[in-house]
Amino acid sequence: MLKFLFYVIFMTPLCFVMNYWMFAVLLFILSFMFLVEGYMVFSFCNISYYFGYDVLSYGLIFLSFWICCLMLLASSNIYFNNNFVTFFMLMVLFLLMFLLFTFTSMNLFMFYMFFESSLVPTFFLILGWGYQPERVQAGIYLLFYTLFASLPLLISIFNVYNTFETLNFHLFIYSFTSSFGLYSYISLILAFLVKMPMFIFHLWLPKAHVEAPISGSMILAGVLLKLGGYGLLRVFSFISMLGIKFNYVWIGICLVGGVIVSLVCLSQVDLKSLIAYSSVAHMGIVLAGLMTLTYWGLSGSYMLMLAHGLCSSGLFCLANITYERLGSRSFFINKGLINLMPSMCLWWFLLSSSNMAAPPSMNLLGEISLLNSILSWSSITMISIIFLSFFSAAYTLFMYSYTQHGKFYSSLYSCNSGYFREYLLLFLHWLPLNYIILKSELFFNWL
Repeated sequence: MLKFLFYVIFMTPLCFVMNYWMFAVLLFILSFMFLVEGYMVFSFCNISYYFGYDVLSYGLIFLSFWICCLMLLASSNIYFNNNFVTFFMLMVLFLLMFLLFTFTSMNLFMFYMFFESSLVPTFFLILGWGYQPERVQAGIYLLFYTLFASLPLLISIFNVYNTFETLNFHLFIYSFTSSFGLYSYISLILAFLVKMPMFIFHLWLPKAHVEAPISGSMILAGVLLKLGGYGLLRVFSFISMLGIKFNYVWIGICLVGGVIVSLVCLSQVDLKSLIAYSSVAHMGIVLAGLMTLTYWGLSGSYMLMLAHGLCSSGLFCLANITYERLGSRSFFINKGLINLMPSMCLWWFLLSSSNMAAPPSMNLLGEISLLNSILSWSSITMISIIFLSFFSAAYTLFMYSYTQHGKFYSSLYSCNSGYFREYLLLFLHWLPLNYIILKSELFFNWL
């Protein structure tokens, strides 16, 4: 693991002397090195004193590498406009570094420290390269929502240390302890619920997405929302008995909230806002499945987190491609795009179908696993799941049909074929999303 950490750390001075595209190529090389290194990883490996990774964190580390590479590919406007390119590369690198440290931490306190540190580069990405003056308010929402729940988590980490006399994930006693009460349970998981985000704590996400540049939206949807799920998967290893006692509250909020957010999606007029709210609905079903603490639920939530990271990031890229052409994200202006960019319509279809969990995407298997776990937990959840699945398809079809069909209100009648860079970017989102399902047993062997 150390070689990857040093690779990223020693790329920091290269930001000041290296070409933008060469920098992106070096990150792609790092991604493929990590892929080859971990191809045969099926148990805990590469242990150092504080850092290492297992099968659970391997997928999320690779997702971090992959999304950071695609961020550079998507943000070519920053390079062409010479918009503080060096500092942008530095922010991406710092963000990747903090994510890498977060997912490789074997110590709960170090995980907490890097988990919070990843906010800082994201905040600067939104503040420095966002589109509207409202980005300041969006950045403050992001900071205060996520920092609000952090202090109780820190206090609970000290309580965990007093109980187990260790903070190592792999040395915790997997049983209920009398020193953990309701306060410890809530404070240990609240920070992760805000980060995912769960319905009620989700208001910062659409604001941050709408004001963020394409790179900020990609990393937010692709990786930062997954920090919450990863934290819950780690924490529930030693508070599972409390989870069995109290988790029904969160499952109810997630499922009902998912239906409400799906209805909110249908009323959106902003393209990025709709994709952001759909993330809340998808994370709701991930959280509900995870809270059941069943084998299907934990495996399905891990799979859907990775699938959603690729799919949602790809949809934000498509929204940005149309925004660069038309200068607006409004549904009333983004109409009839099949006339303007016929070849891009195929990518809209492919990523929209993945978003509504159509085969052969990884979303399908993840949602089947989650539905299996939630229905086996309680048959009453059937009502919410029916509406959630229906409206999930409804708002995705609404987004696809409204943008691609209809009268195109512009004087641009000629077809715009798009750049090779954009097709490569979308292909690199879609390929792993539909190819990894061939090795789906990896997601059911990590427990």
